[in-house]
Amino acid sequence: MQPVSLMGAVLTVVGVLGYVLGVTMPYPGRAFSLTALMFGLTALAVGRSGRAEGEP
Repeated sequence: MQPVSLMGAVLTVVGVLGYVLGVTMPYPGRAFSLTALMFGLTALAVGRSGRAEGEP
C-alpha cells in the first residue's frame, strides 16, 4: 500500500468516526471531521491511481 493511500484510509476512518461522534454528542470543531473525510477520500483515490500519464 502506498503511503498516500494509507494516509487517505486513516483520514477517512478518522473523519467517519468524528462525524458519528459529532452526531451523537456535539463537540467543538466537529466540522473538521467532514474536512478529514473529504481529504481522506481524495488522498485514497490519488494513492490508488496508477502512474501518471506522462511517466515511463
